[in-house]
Amino acid sequence: MTFDFSPVNLFRVRHLHFKRLWLAVGLLLISGVTLASVTSVPKEVTTLVFNDKLTHVAVYACLMGWFAQIFRHDLTRLIFVVLLCAMGVGIEFIQATTPTRKFEVLDMVANTSGVILAWALAYTWVGTVLWRFESFFIHKLTGKTAANP
Repeated sequence: MTFDFSPVNLFRVRHLHFKRLWLAVGLLLISGVTLASVTSVPKEVTTLVFNDKLTHVAVYACLMGWFAQIFRHDLTRLIFVVLLCAMGVGIEFIQATTPTRKFEVLDMVANTSGVILAWALAYTWVGTVLWRFESFFIHKLTGKTAANP
């Protein structure tokens, strides 16, 4: 497997028909994670969470997984790895300044682990789930078959 780290066509998305919709959903996901990370959490929610660190891994894996499916260029994915890891670390520092949240190094580790896990999975069949979802519905609506990503 060869990786493409050239700066050509970094943000080109040819394999998805609804790229603007998927980007908008991604921005909403980032906004939601940011908002949930800096606001106080009701006691009812914290009792539902099985393991705080697994939640961090899952949330950041979902973020990275989402953008890794939209952007298939290797350098673009690497840029998202760096940005999402920085977001996970930065949010912990912001939490240190709030009265209702606390700073935890293990949360940073969990956030980064989720990003790296999803980055690795993006190079498997998992990295084509969004394309497969879109292709299934386009085929159902139009009868056309989408090209492979």
